[in-house]
Amino acid sequence: MRILVDGHGGDSAPEMVIDALELASSATFIKQFPVTPKLGIVGQEEAILPLLQARGLESKVDLVPATEVVGMCDSPSHALRRKKGSSIHIGAAMVRDGEWDALVSAGNTGALMAISKVILRTLPGIDRPAIASMIPAVHHGRTLMLDAGANSECTSDHLVQFAIMGSCYMQAAEGIENPRVGLLNIGSEEIKGTDIIKLTSSKLSETALNYIGNVEGTDLFGNNIDVVVCDGFVGNVALKTMEGTARFLADSMKSELTSDVVSKAGALLASSALKRFKDKVNPGKYNGAPLLGLNGIVVKSHGGTDAEGFVSAIAVACKEVSENLTDRITESVQEWVEI
Repeated sequence: MRILVDGHGGDSAPEMVIDALELASSATFIKQFPVTPKLGIVGQEEAILPLLQARGLESKVDLVPATEVVGMCDSPSHALRRKKGSSIHIGAAMVRDGEWDALVSAGNTGALMAISKVILRTLPGIDRPAIASMIPAVHHGRTLMLDAGANSECTSDHLVQFAIMGSCYMQAAEGIENPRVGLLNIGSEEIKGTDIIKLTSSKLSETALNYIGNVEGTDLFGNNIDVVVCDGFVGNVALKTMEGTARFLADSMKSELTSDVVSKAGALLASSALKRFKDKVNPGKYNGAPLLGLNGIVVKSHGGTDAEGFVSAIAVACKEVSENLTDRITESVQEWVEI
């Protein structure tokens, strides 16, 4: 299980990435998986090697040299055509060539998607890759939403492909035998939605998926759905709204609980419950969005994450590799195409 990380992706790279690799080298992290992950980092040697040596990681983490860095402001086309020596480019090529099993990056999302799509290409039967994002649900559950921003406009076939990939992912990563798939719409009634949404619903009904029909935004955190399908425009707006709402609730709660002596005393008494709430809505716990549909495993980490969040993204990559997710998606898509 060979996991390569981008040493230059993220707001606090490369230090944050090195911190994450130190955590991922620990026995606590390793014991989650049946096979001990082999870890590597791709980046500029002069920036990465001293940090590895300072942490005593040079014997635990392989260093793959790269000569360039894709900046957060670089356009996807510029990164693809002009920075072929970048850490993202080199990392994707090594996954393609079978030298590493997965690439994890907190770098430029557009560049990561563009480079990965060109170098790795899509799986047979998949037209476009999708960004799959995990969100918390009630009763300690999780819901997978895709697409979360890669494709702003989609056909009905694209959405069906997203549904198949999402179902395969939840089977492999979360152990859900028959994931419930819903189509995000402005209402649960069949007559609602655009023509594309209506056609998608009809096609999903003909698949072997556990399709439960249209779902609304209020269902995203519920316990009646495992996979929610939408185009990238809607998905990204929904995801950013969730993140903003979580920050608003956290800030408002902190403000109210520290407003006076009585509130502070109540907060002290409820400290254990408040900590559990904070952990539940912590974005880092759900960090790591797989780019599903590629002929290789690539996981996107949030650019502003900390080391613990980045470790979560590494764990996502490990799960995909250990469960042979790429092959499972290919088989499922081919079954749908034959139908």
